[in-house]
Amino acid sequence: MSYSYAQDARFPGPDPYAPLKVLPEFTLTSTDLEDGAELDEKLRAPKSVSPQLSWSDLPEGTKSLAVTCFDPDAPTGSGYWHWAAFNIPVDVAELPSDAGALADLGVGAVTLSNDAGERRHYGANPPAGHAPHRYLYAVHAVDVEELDIDPESTATVLGFNLYFHSIGRAVLWGWYEATE
Repeated sequence: MSYSYAQDARFPGPDPYAPLKVLPEFTLTSTDLEDGAELDEKLRAPKSVSPQLSWSDLPEGTKSLAVTCFDPDAPTGSGYWHWAAFNIPVDVAELPSDAGALADLGVGAVTLSNDAGERRHYGANPPAGHAPHRYLYAVHAVDVEELDIDPESTATVLGFNLYFHSIGRAVLWGWYEATE
C-alpha cells in the first residue's frame, strides 16, 4: 500500500504507517477535507474543528472503529497526536463536522487526550517557519467491539492496540504550513 502523502518530498517526517502491517483499504470521504490539499482554516488551531468523515465498504469482520489524526512532521522525534478516539460502534458510518469537540463523538466512543492534553480534536498548528506538516486522518476497522484501553492512556497506547486489532485502514490527509 502506498499513500500519496508518503511520496511528497516537501514534508520532513516519515510515513508513520510504513512500519505497520499492510491492511486492506476501504472508502473514506469528507466534505471538509480534500485529500492532499491544504487544510481549511476551520481545521486549524485555534478553531480546531474536526472534519466530517464518512466511510463504507468496511472489511468483513469489522466490529468497531477508531479514528486518529497524526502529524508525522512535528519536530519531536515522535510526531504529534491531534486526535485519537476508539470504540466507535460499527453501525456508525459518519462523523459530522466538529464531532471531535465531544469526548464521546456523539456516538458513545472514547476519546483519549491528544498531545495538547485535551480530550478532543486539536487542529493543525505547526511551528511557524518549520516546514509544511501533514495531518493524517485515519479510520481504522477493528476486529473487536471494544478495545480494553484505559481512558487515561495515550494515543500511542491506542496505536499499539490498533496494530494487533486493525483489519483495515483508510487515510485522508491535508497539510498546513505556518509562516508567521
